[in-house]
Amino acid sequence: MVRLTADLVWKSPHFFNALKERELDLRGNKIAVIENLGATEDQFDTIDLSDNEIVKLENMPYLNRLGTLIINNNRITRINPNIGEFLPKLHTLVLTNNRLVNLVEIDPLASLPKLQYLSLLDNNITKKPNYRLYLIHKLKSLRVLDFKKVKNKERLEAQTLFSSKEVEEETRKVSPQKFVPAEVPEVSQEQQAPKVVAPTPEQIMKIKAAIVNSSTLEEVARLEKALKSGQLPADLEIFDDDAEPNIVEEKDDKMDTNTENEASTEPKDVEEQKKDEAELMEQKGLVLSGSRRIQIYPGIVKLVRFEPLGCAWKSY
Repeated sequence: MVRLTADLVWKSPHFFNALKERELDLRGNKIAVIENLGATEDQFDTIDLSDNEIVKLENMPYLNRLGTLIINNNRITRINPNIGEFLPKLHTLVLTNNRLVNLVEIDPLASLPKLQYLSLLDNNITKKPNYRLYLIHKLKSLRVLDFKKVKNKERLEAQTLFSSKEVEEETRKVSPQKFVPAEVPEVSQEQQAPKVVAPTPEQIMKIKAAIVNSSTLEEVARLEKALKSGQLPADLEIFDDDAEPNIVEEKDDKMDTNTENEASTEPKDVEEQKKDEAELMEQKGLVLSGSRRIQIYPGIVKLVRFEPLGCAWKSY
């Protein structure tokens, strides 16, 4: 934390802002307490104390010239009840993103006679019922609240709602609704993890049979792990003895159908292959001579033995 000393005030940037007002920039210095602002000698129209760690809006000297006080992004929870005596011409107050919770905490702002522009966004106080109407009722000179213009309709509604002091006191007492997270039931590790049961000799035999009949590597690895550890997870599926013959029968049926299909397709493949060979021999000028074939090229005679079953040609 940094103290707001007179030396810090003198060394901080000061300039004419867009409104041609003389402004003192004290933002981002981790200031926790407002003090020594008398060192400004009331020479500034705007003071920016944003992005600090200020908890209380107090200890303000008499600054007759000050019209704008920017103090957003702090930790303000309390405002000096007599702040209006020290800042008689303050017309703009920015308290965005602070820690104001109850409507009672902003009652001291009613002592600012010329306050016209006020921002309390990102404070828990904005969640209070009738928050806007309450402020319009308390701050008679207010023209813009949270960057929204105050309408005459709202003034009349606030006047009607808070015509009696009893309603005003009840509004102050109402606390904002706090968010209560739903309780999540705790799930023990025993419920999350599957129960582990030691396998019987019969189950070990079934695991071995399941390894033989498994179709994926993941299934094989899982079964081997169960077999080595000697522990059988409850969710592990083992085929029954009655189911195994059915699987074998299905596999045998598939093998029989595959062999039949292969037998039916073999003659067609051999016939087609012979036709292709005959056409190839005619194209290359092959002459048949017993079990040998003579291939003639211009100026070259080449003897070739033909082996029809292996579909191979050997040169000599």
